[in-house]
Amino acid sequence: MADSTLWWLAAGGLIAVELITGTFYLLMLSLGMVAAAVSAHAGLSPPWQWVCAAVVGGGSVLVWQRYKKMQPAANLAQANPDVNMDIGAIVQVQLWQTDNTCSVKYRGAHWDAALQEGQTAAPGPYVITEIIGSRLILKHANTH
Repeated sequence: MADSTLWWLAAGGLIAVELITGTFYLLMLSLGMVAAAVSAHAGLSPPWQWVCAAVVGGGSVLVWQRYKKMQPAANLAQANPDVNMDIGAIVQVQLWQTDNTCSVKYRGAHWDAALQEGQTAAPGPYVITEIIGSRLILKHANTH
């Protein structure tokens, strides 16, 4: 069997395992196998095919890791507007208690709410920044 065929089978095997496990890094390693298969088609000797597989596969893993580190950390689900449609909604606070909690009417029901750390309590519009259990966490609507 030709060297290129073995490399193509290895690349396909890694892709199949990736589909089962969901490990994205296996796709990066399969790119290395594809590079080795192409180098085999180009007539390079087996040691150079291995070098191509290692450089392309390992390099793509390193590039992916660096890319992931540069991405901002995802919000927790309780504060993520992609998960909870209430994040970012505006509510009106009439009166704060001394412990920085209040009751607000939101979506036709009364909710317990608490002030976000570092905010000062005053009546007015507030933005929902997080939902912990059934308690809304609020910050002033005019602060960013």
